[in-house]
Amino acid sequence: MTRIFILAGEASGDRIGASLMADLQAHDGVSIVGVGGEAMIEHGLDPIFPMHQLSVMGYADVIVRLPRLLWRALDIIRTVRRTRPDVTVLIDSQVFSQVVAKGLRALGYDRPILLYVAPSVWAWKPERAKAINPLYDEVLSVLPFEPAAMLQLDGPPTTYVGHPALARFPMRTGTAERGPLLLLPGSRSGELRRHLPMMRTLAIRLADHAQVSEFIVPTTRQNLKRIEEELAGWPVSVRAISGELARRSAMAEALAAVCVSGTATLELAVAGVPHLITYVAEPAQAKHFETATTRYVGLPNIIAQRNLVPEHLFVGEGDADVLGDALTALVEDPEALRAQVQGFAEIREQMEKGAPEAPLHRAADRVLARAGD
Repeated sequence: MTRIFILAGEASGDRIGASLMADLQAHDGVSIVGVGGEAMIEHGLDPIFPMHQLSVMGYADVIVRLPRLLWRALDIIRTVRRTRPDVTVLIDSQVFSQVVAKGLRALGYDRPILLYVAPSVWAWKPERAKAINPLYDEVLSVLPFEPAAMLQLDGPPTTYVGHPALARFPMRTGTAERGPLLLLPGSRSGELRRHLPMMRTLAIRLADHAQVSEFIVPTTRQNLKRIEEELAGWPVSVRAISGELARRSAMAEALAAVCVSGTATLELAVAGVPHLITYVAEPAQAKHFETATTRYVGLPNIIAQRNLVPEHLFVGEGDADVLGDALTALVEDPEALRAQVQGFAEIREQMEKGAPEAPLHRAADRVLARAGD
């Protein structure tokens, strides 16, 4: 029996973990324990505690919940040391994953630890690559340029394994002349608090736009009740959805989307959904972003190495008028829509192949290979 521990601390990591579990479960004799959310639970995971206890964003959220985060990190460290899985996979949640890995290594834990989703060392603090080298036996990256970046910066061995969104979302053909406008405010509590008011104002402004058939907020089942309660007070009709099939259907029909910077922007891109990228940062977050060495914050733009998707970033509070002007300009310009979709097709092709020096591998194969080390 091959025993695998998987940790996901947020919705995007949960989706990656579910994809990994599905591939691993195709092999006989694999046992999986750990922490995950609704997607991983659907694949049979019985989490050792609820994943939402780890889902935080922004310095204020971290400070408020720091005692619980440290307590849960100790829970994971104790569980891994006691059960000694053949391999431990920590998915994204970079700071929390590093706390867990450091704690295990400090106690002499010598079994393989993998980090699934590389830290953005190519964007800021490149010295982090060397710092995490002793912690992880291998990094599984979801962006094709990351293995070369990690090698250059003396980071851990890194393998490109693609992104689960490639399998989850087929590429659309063409663009919609009319359809739903998707509002994606993020999944963490702080993100919802900062982005929903801006998106409310945006929906009011665009309620009578001829090309917008309805407003849809895709969210997690964990957040569905909170979102529905919030939307009930909006003066325009907005529908909240959750679940993989509902999300895929909405993306297939969407006119466009407004999306908080993060993994969801890459999902929209590989599915061919035109969109804008936005983010309302706390002041401390904004100072952190100012240290970035990359020109863009959106993953589609970082991969494309150009301003393919307009980025509208704010500090403290958002500006729905700025977003409304930009979105109207996008959906009313067929050439702009086509240009985005063509760029998305190029991104998808690049991600399906990998880089010449880092071809695509299967994540499950790398996990099982390390389990046999």
